[in-house]
Amino acid sequence: MLLASHPTAAGVVARANEARQLTHPLASCSQAPRSRVAPSRIAKQSESQQRGSRVVRAANYDSNFLERERKTNADVNAVRDEVRATLQRLMSGLQDAATGPAGGAGGGGGGRDAAAGAVLARLKEKLRNAIGVMQEGLVERDAEVRLLLLAAMAGEHILLIGPPGTAKSEVGRRLNALIDGTYFERLLTRFSVPEELFGPLSMRALEEDQYIRQVDGYLPTAEVAFIDEIFKANSAILNTLLTLINERLFDNGNKRVPVPLISMVGASNELPESEELDALYDRFLVRRAVRQVSPAGVAQMLTYYSGTEGSAAAAAQRAASIPQAMLLTRNDIDSCKAAALSSVRVPPSVIQMVTDLRTYLQEKTEPPVYVSDRRLVKSIQLLQVAAYCNGRESVTEYDCLLLQHVLWQRPEQSDRIHDWVVAQLSIDDGLKQVQYLLSGLFSRACRSLGNPDKVADILHEVSSLKEVLADKYLQVAGNLNGGFPVVLDNLWLAAEESEAVATALEPKLVKTRAAVEQVLFDVVMLEVALRNGADPVTLANLMPKHWADFIRNSDITEVKPIGTTPLAGGRRP
Repeated sequence: MLLASHPTAAGVVARANEARQLTHPLASCSQAPRSRVAPSRIAKQSESQQRGSRVVRAANYDSNFLERERKTNADVNAVRDEVRATLQRLMSGLQDAATGPAGGAGGGGGGRDAAAGAVLARLKEKLRNAIGVMQEGLVERDAEVRLLLLAAMAGEHILLIGPPGTAKSEVGRRLNALIDGTYFERLLTRFSVPEELFGPLSMRALEEDQYIRQVDGYLPTAEVAFIDEIFKANSAILNTLLTLINERLFDNGNKRVPVPLISMVGASNELPESEELDALYDRFLVRRAVRQVSPAGVAQMLTYYSGTEGSAAAAAQRAASIPQAMLLTRNDIDSCKAAALSSVRVPPSVIQMVTDLRTYLQEKTEPPVYVSDRRLVKSIQLLQVAAYCNGRESVTEYDCLLLQHVLWQRPEQSDRIHDWVVAQLSIDDGLKQVQYLLSGLFSRACRSLGNPDKVADILHEVSSLKEVLADKYLQVAGNLNGGFPVVLDNLWLAAEESEAVATALEPKLVKTRAAVEQVLFDVVMLEVALRNGADPVTLANLMPKHWADFIRNSDITEVKPIGTTPLAGGRRP
């Protein structure tokens, strides 16, 4: 108070207050009018408004996202319902076909008309009768009889290698008795001359300067021939014999005349040792090592022959009991091969198996097994004849079991070929290839969405793949439902062998059927999805495994436009 009353002091106080206001601006703010709004409140209000705007946009985005999610789920459920209905109709038809009369044929005569099917059924029954007649009284010669008859139906020759007294010549005689043809039989030695096989020279023709043989009753006029110790043939016989066997032609004088030979049965106690006999050895397409009757079969053989005059007489009696119309004729044999080659197809899977088998024999066995090009071609034709006689219009992989009697050079290699074929039948590479094709089609479909032309092309390929799987299912399910008829009902496989193969392969067929059903489901799923115009999100929901494989195995530049670009409708903050 004293300082304030003093004039000088009052001036000092006033100047001090002014200085305080200048150095403390906030002090002056407290004196501002109440109607003025603080800047901090404006900033807070703006931030609150922005936050509210973002909340509104997020709510709109969530609403759109949920709507799209509901639509995707509805599309996925609709496609799945259609897939289930389509698959149910498809599987019902396949199961009916698999349990039908040709269900287990494995490439049966579904494409043939009724008349052609009846002809084949009649031929098969004739062949059954022929096998029964030829087997009558023979013990443990089931395979030899069937192979000889198959060779005759294919117009080929068979070589039987084994010790003396094992009924090698008997099976040849029975084939001739069956068709009531002309028969020629001869035992060769190192000193055999051409006249023994081809007939003597005509003396009258020699007087006229012609080199002509009298062939009646000799090999050039025979329909069935049995040549024992075939590899004793010398060079004087060999060239003429090769032409006669392979080309069915005989050079008589200056004329080359055709011969009626159906099949030659060659027999030997040993394999050829001279290289000049290799060509003759290769002419015998079918080969079989004949062994003595086993101890278990000896009692049966002795019991049979102790109560009958002989097996040949018993075979004749059995043939007489069969109606004449159901006996095999020469015309049946002559027409078989041409009909088989023109009507039986060989699928790529069989071609690949035969090719792989040749590679295995020549490159992966020790010593290597040489398979000539001629033998390989004729082996395919033999399989066609085998399938035709079984009433099928397609060769199957199971027919390749016959190659154990075709491609070996030494008898011990036959079992190795058999084991290799059975192992390949247990590996379903065909199904793996279908799965690979399906993955490729799915990837192409993902890249082609939005392009109707490309999608239409892919749909066509998917439909073809579905047909392949349907055929595969028919073959597998038919074999399981019908007791494996492609093996057990095969005319050319011996009963003991076919039962062993069926037992070994049945568990594999059960697994294969389940795998085919799964792949077929995926194929139908892709087909229905593409037909309904599915988008990438729907495809990913329907086939997540294939989608994951597609994302993992594709370049990011291809995947980004399909699977990683945000969907239309806004970007979520």
